[in-house]
Amino acid sequence: MSTANSSEKNGSSTLVDPAVKAWHERGFIHVRLSSGHEVRFPIAGNPRLEHAAPADLDAIELSPFGIHWPTLDEDLSLAGILEGRYGQR
Repeated sequence: MSTANSSEKNGSSTLVDPAVKAWHERGFIHVRLSSGHEVRFPIAGNPRLEHAAPADLDAIELSPFGIHWPTLDEDLSLAGILEGRYGQR
């Protein structure tokens, strides 16, 4: 199942539905949750992501509460992503 946005109202909770995979593709970051739900958000508007090199965008680390790009010093919480906050200006 793929959605552009998801929230706890739709059955996803970051505590019980952690990210199992994250990747960038064609200007978007995609996050797959353990339930199979996927969320995506644009890198445009995020000052640390929008001008990053593809290799830096590919270097995503997962944690129980979010995603992290060590070379870009960017962290986004899953709760924030599910609420539509992607680190915009």
